Amino acid sequence: MRLLKTFIATALVLVSSLVSAQKKSDPQGGLAYSLPSTVITLEVEAVQEKFYAGPYAKYAEKYLGIKVRQKDETTYQLVQVDMAPCVEADQSKRYILFSEKGKVDASFLKLSNAGLVSFSDAVAAGSTQWRFPAQTVGDFSDKGVSSNLTSEATVLYKNDRKESEYNKVSVQQNMIVAKTPEKKAAETAEMILDLRRQRLQIVTGDTDATYSGEAMAAAIDELTRLEKEYMTLFTGYSETQVQKKNFEVIPDADRETQKYIAFRLSDTAGLVPADNLSGKPIVLELIPQEIAPVESAVANGSKKTPATLAYYRIPAVCTVRLVEGADILIQTRMPVYQLGTVSTLPVNVILK
Repeated sequence: MRLLKTFIATALVLVSSLVSAQKKSDPQGGLAYSLPSTVITLEVEAVQEKFYAGPYAKYAEKYLGIKVRQKDETTYQLVQVDMAPCVEADQSKRYILFSEKGKVDASFLKLSNAGLVSFSDAVAAGSTQWRFPAQTVGDFSDKGVSSNLTSEATVLYKNDRKESEYNKVSVQQNMIVAKTPEKKAAETAEMILDLRRQRLQIVTGDTDATYSGEAMAAAIDELTRLEKEYMTLFTGYSETQVQKKNFEVIPDADRETQKYIAFRLSDTAGLVPADNLSGKPIVLELIPQEIAPVESAVANGSKKTPATLAYYRIPAVCTVRLVEGADILIQTRMPVYQLGTVSTLPVNVILK
């Protein structure tokens, strides 16, 4: 029993030590801060087009003399990209200002409000999720006006008994059968051409009816509407919807080349993250401007003031390009902190 109590007490001490180790805290009496880091945010908008081929698409060239798309397909196209830099704390570059002899004059913090202080209360950027709708099929059921049935003459034979033999005698019989797709396509094409003829007759006045003013406009509009509706049986129709997503790119100064796959555009899923290999890559390229070396300057006077050093970043101005294949979608200039230089700032120490 005593051995069990000793074991439990030892385990509690170890757990308490682990919990204390997990709680990270900065040394007391110092001023901790992080260097700024640039995150490039992209707000991307794409349009999804679902195309439904017409049921008479393969007869469009034969009866109407036009070439149309023959099969259903879904495509995505980029329509808008907004790109902007966002500054946040670089947690890998943290420093502390500490003086055992006195107090640090923190007035230098007024030089910058992005990076020279800790960003413990920074809010992470949000993301937008898109839910794709259920798959649908094209509906052309209410577009036609001709009957689905037709009369077809069929020749049958019956046996005619004579005195010593049977003879086959042909008998013609009409049967009601379903029209073939080509037959319905031909009738629909004829209706389209007839609508065009009626519209031309109204416009030219070559008709027994009299149309004027609003009546003529209404008749022409209705004939045009009917023609477009029947034409979809050959040309098909499209449904579109907008897809929006946000992506972020964090430049890394240790990379050999400053090219990043910002996101991908998939033919089936649209906008997808960079690690989804189903889409073609949209590349973000950064070209930092060369930074000239500093020129030293000698301060006047020989009096030395006790000082400590504060580290800060000077951002590199970069040409940023967003590229799709060989096409440049966006080209702009923006400062990127982590691709710049780290410098120091002497901070006066107020002695007691």
